[in-house]
Amino acid sequence: MTLEELRKKVLFHNSVDVWMEYCAETDRDWKDTKGYGRFIKYLLDKNLNLKSFNLCAHESGETKLDKKEFAERLANLKRTNPEYATYTLRLNGEIIDAIRTFTD
Repeated sequence: MTLEELRKKVLFHNSVDVWMEYCAETDRDWKDTKGYGRFIKYLLDKNLNLKSFNLCAHESGETKLDKKEFAERLANLKRTNPEYATYTLRLNGEIIDAIRTFTD
């Protein structure tokens, strides 16, 4: 699935799902929590409209154990660094363009 396809599903998305789709498009490992932290910092630095969102592992909508473990690791990391927090964002053209210009 692409970011555009994700955009068509619902109006707002959580940052973990967006990160996973970005990684799929760029052939990156979505389980990389440090990469996720840099991704979120980049989006926040761009002053995009991100709203804080508490993503519980059981609310992730996935049955994959990997996604549940990733969400749990983020929850532990965000206690000391807000860049590991989860957010909701509305995927529009501006945000998709910003996401695609992110580089590690």
